[in-house]
Amino acid sequence: MSSDNIRRASVAGSFYPSIKSDLLQQIEDSFINEYGPSKLPKIKKMVGLLKGVVVPHAGISFSGSIAAHSYFSIAEDGFADAFIIIGPNHQGYGSSVAIYPEGYWETPLGCIKMDAKLIENLAGDIININEESHPYGENSIEVQLPFLQYIGKEKEFSVALISMAIQNFKTANEVGKIIADVIKNDDRRIIIIASSDFSHEGGAYGRLPPNNLTADDYARKQDQLAIDQILKLNPKGLISTVHNNNISMCGYGPVAALLVASKKLDATNAKLLKYITSNDVHPGSFCVGYGSFNIH
Repeated sequence: MSSDNIRRASVAGSFYPSIKSDLLQQIEDSFINEYGPSKLPKIKKMVGLLKGVVVPHAGISFSGSIAAHSYFSIAEDGFADAFIIIGPNHQGYGSSVAIYPEGYWETPLGCIKMDAKLIENLAGDIININEESHPYGENSIEVQLPFLQYIGKEKEFSVALISMAIQNFKTANEVGKIIADVIKNDDRRIIIIASSDFSHEGGAYGRLPPNNLTADDYARKQDQLAIDQILKLNPKGLISTVHNNNISMCGYGPVAALLVASKKLDATNAKLLKYITSNDVHPGSFCVGYGSFNIH
């Protein structure tokens, strides 16, 4: 493994601990605390029904317990040979939609291999191979990697990482169709992970709730509108609902792409595993919504 093709962790020490033992402890706490699944994950015999999951991407101390529900379902389904992780490009650098190039991504738990076959097959007209589109400091994809490393520590697996700076329906629809076609033509077990937080409300985000509602109450009200569309497996409805109601959900495009792909892969059901806001974990005058789903 050449050091030239290793992407160093960029949010270790901020979104999650930079020390291996501390990170392992925080991940385990996410599974067993009051908002998590209440037990540690164990990979079971392959079921293979799970098409994908939705996970939040705040700091693990905030949303890790919610993400843990989705990762627990991945373990229950039998894990996978490879994962396609789609996240928003908050910073907007690089291409509209981009996949990270071949190499490795390092976290305090070690290095994860980028899947060369998936990268080659996913890249094309709309999905560019572009490292700049995965800028340092971008958290939406990186915070997912330690969870996969923790669960799959005894498994060999790889990932393909797609960032979306443009999240309209046309883009999400094309990305979802490409992902589904690639998975259909690959003989390996592949699971899709869509990374998104829900509403960001309160003065810290420059958003003051209407009608004297608290940030927490307004976030929950707004998020329920988006949740309803996800549960209906309605990618177009999700994006139009977000736009029409000014919902400050940051990764609706990746979620919509997951829904498009999952339906092409014959998914028939979406399940909300857990929803809270940051106010449940760290009360304050502003909050962010966190939700986890599995699609099968």
